[in-house]
Amino acid sequence: MGLTLVSRKDPLASSREQLNRLAAIRTCPPFEEKLATAGFDSLRAMGITVFQINVGKFCNQTCRHCHVDAGPERIEQMTRETAEWCISALSQTDIPTVDITGGAPELNPNFRWLVEQARALGRHVIDRCNLTILLLKPHADLAEFLASNRVEIVASLPYFQPSQTDAQRGEGVFEKSILAMQMLNRLGYGVEGSGLVLNLVHNPVGAFLPAKQSAVEAQFRRELSRRHGVTFNHLYTITNMPISRFLEFLIESGNYEGYMERLANAFNPTAAAGVMCRYTLSVGWEGTLYDCDFNQMLDLPLGNGAPRHIRDFDSAKLNTRRIVTANHCYGCTAGAGSSCGGSVT
Repeated sequence: MGLTLVSRKDPLASSREQLNRLAAIRTCPPFEEKLATAGFDSLRAMGITVFQINVGKFCNQTCRHCHVDAGPERIEQMTRETAEWCISALSQTDIPTVDITGGAPELNPNFRWLVEQARALGRHVIDRCNLTILLLKPHADLAEFLASNRVEIVASLPYFQPSQTDAQRGEGVFEKSILAMQMLNRLGYGVEGSGLVLNLVHNPVGAFLPAKQSAVEAQFRRELSRRHGVTFNHLYTITNMPISRFLEFLIESGNYEGYMERLANAFNPTAAAGVMCRYTLSVGWEGTLYDCDFNQMLDLPLGNGAPRHIRDFDSAKLNTRRIVTANHCYGCTAGAGSSCGGSVT
């Protein structure tokens, strides 16, 4: 049977095609059925402790695994008006953490304003940084800006050797990433006692689940220190989600059905109980509200009576909302679980 790759010309059609493909696979039951057999009537939010803002899809890299389908050719960018709605909504709450992502979030012209406004409200800010952005001349002072605002950096580094990293993120990315981390270390990031946090993210370079997080962290810590003198605080392992570019890879390589079956067979009720959507609110670049960044990329906004745009923010309704799920959710509930903060269990 022939397989047609999803099109990037029509994002909505692309989202529907991905959802249809996820629903049609016969080797795993619908995710909602799996939840029911584990004793969950549904997943519900348990309050919001992370306010995640995706400021757009513009990026200086084009990574093979990117669930956002970001790149230099993408033009989607959050406007100042939407950014102001985000800060207005945040000011109505005591949500402690603001998690800014993209694309390369730093390329959005409102990025620094968002950081400064969130910090002025006393919130902890996370920047999901691709590291190479720190070396571009127009952003020469970016690392110092992040340090002066005590911003936590969460940086993707697929592996501690160049071949695997470059295969996933582009030729020469590993070397640039090391240079960026060395620069961050000189500023105090990843250095014990500095209060400047540098966390790394590892995702497998292939169609399999990540290894145990503590073991991967120990290996990265040893090898990055020995080879490059680089230090960091923690490492998070994240499962590759079967959407966007990674879905295309699975289809092209003939691994799609096997990968989905592997995820479904590794379903962990404990991981399901702790998934990040239960404590995270995701805001899209145009202001639409989602349970998570993955739902955002599949155009699955909040439902079941919850507000669907940041201008209609209502914490009472959002804190206990019913989570919108589909078969890609197997990615967050397999094995030790997966979230923007690493393994769940």
